Amino acid sequence: MTFIETVPEEQAAGPVASMYETDREAFGFLPNFTKGFSLRPDVYAAWRQLNGAIKANMDPRRYELATVAAARRLRSSYCVLAHGSVLADQFLDAGTVRAVVSDHHAAGLDPVDVAVMDLADKVVADASSVREADMERLRSLGLTDAEIQDVVLAASARCFFSKALDALGVEPDAKYAELDPELRDVLTVGRAIAHG
Repeated sequence: MTFIETVPEEQAAGPVASMYETDREAFGFLPNFTKGFSLRPDVYAAWRQLNGAIKANMDPRRYELATVAAARRLRSSYCVLAHGSVLADQFLDAGTVRAVVSDHHAAGLDPVDVAVMDLADKVVADASSVREADMERLRSLGLTDAEIQDVVLAASARCFFSKALDALGVEPDAKYAELDPELRDVLTVGRAIAHG
């Protein structure tokens, strides 16, 4: 599952046991990403706090679109599978999610969604290439500077989490293998899904 040792659930104690219990309750199972942070539960707690603060300020659908754009650029199967699944479960039909991941410009999204995904992608690809014109584009579509900053923060934070998971060899949870094959295959942009 990972390139490093992780704390087995039956051996978890203290902060690791608390982290495992919290995520098992939240997700209904213990995600591989949680186990991937078992040697540094304080870092995982800081990640949860940071990501929670970013999400708290964002429209949930916008957060998911920005996160999918960032994770796709990072080739993070885990994060594209997770957030693409949220999009399919809560905001878009599966066909639209497939189109969004394949080419968000041709997915039938409104101009705001396309611009948000463009900015998130650009932040991940090369943040130094972001220009005032990128901000003006979003302003012209009605976003405030705070909302634009939220997109930048969501994409930037995704870099930390996705890169940490992939560099540690954390595989996407086996539950993603149960997705509709057409959706699953499009959302798997990098590392393969864990076997049951």
